[in-house]
Amino acid sequence: MPEHHTLEPIDPPTAVEMYLQEREPEVSEATLKAHRYRLNHLIRWCEAVEEIDNLNNLTGRKLHHYRLWRREDGDLSNVTVKTQMDTVRVFIRFCERIDAVRPNLSESVVSPSLSDGENQRETILTSEAATEILNRLERFEYASFNHTLLILLWRTGMRLGAARGLDIQDYDAPRMRLKLQHRPEHDTPLKNGRDGERLIALRPDTCEVLSDWVEHRRRDVTDEYGRDPLFTTAQGRASRTTIRETVYRLTRPCEYTGECPHGREIESCEAMNTRRKAASKCPSSVSPHDVRRGSITHFLSRDVPEKVVSDRMNVGQQVLSKHYDQRTEEQKVEQRRGYLNNI
Repeated sequence: MPEHHTLEPIDPPTAVEMYLQEREPEVSEATLKAHRYRLNHLIRWCEAVEEIDNLNNLTGRKLHHYRLWRREDGDLSNVTVKTQMDTVRVFIRFCERIDAVRPNLSESVVSPSLSDGENQRETILTSEAATEILNRLERFEYASFNHTLLILLWRTGMRLGAARGLDIQDYDAPRMRLKLQHRPEHDTPLKNGRDGERLIALRPDTCEVLSDWVEHRRRDVTDEYGRDPLFTTAQGRASRTTIRETVYRLTRPCEYTGECPHGREIESCEAMNTRRKAASKCPSSVSPHDVRRGSITHFLSRDVPEKVVSDRMNVGQQVLSKHYDQRTEEQKVEQRRGYLNNI
């Protein structure tokens, strides 16, 4: 190919380090670590399987072989393969810019399509994405509706309806906790009724955001029952639709990274349209329930006992394991190893 003559030789480890150095000022440490982990598999494949020491020689067919190899090598689900290949695509796009690979090679990076069942079962807000989104919100939208809502959903794992039903009086700043109450007569029920009522402990930095929201940013309005909602809009208590669409919008990758992992033109993408429900059309945006599922997985990954997570999130342990815990078998066995090594 004529374009090949313009390429500059570079080995895979060097290219990956250049990519990570470029991303370091833009993303969180957790995201950077996740990208390093995923791209280390590509380096391993280049060196041990294909004996590629110059990325100039990478082709679309070889990237196809890599996807098949990675699925087999890691015994990965479609969702995990998609996550890994999306990172590879962004990396290859960077390599195109530095003349390390042939032009438009990123278009050859194919991620598996997910069925509706796979999306429903395994889509979560990852801890890496949550950290990156919250870092951006803290920097540019501190104690705003967006920032306060997402930090509360992520840190507590509460359901959309529980967050919507909170009043200012339910927030006990001195004791750093929230009280969830079942109030169906005022249109703010909890999913599990009275059994869903509970106290939730908060981190000090979460309380700082909540207090600043209440004192400086919250609209001072009441709802139709004369209550003082924690989350308000000009119309009163925030609706379920407002909360849901806010989460979809905030979790679009282009919103917090400035890049699209799906190769779309951001300006013309249908998910960027201002009309209602447009943000949910982004393949990577997630719902409030996906934030809850990701939060639960995050707590479990940090070795928080299942009983503690079950009580805090108001979900039975069997349901938690079956429908919410998205840790891979590899993650689980390594966590168990940590306990066994101390015996």
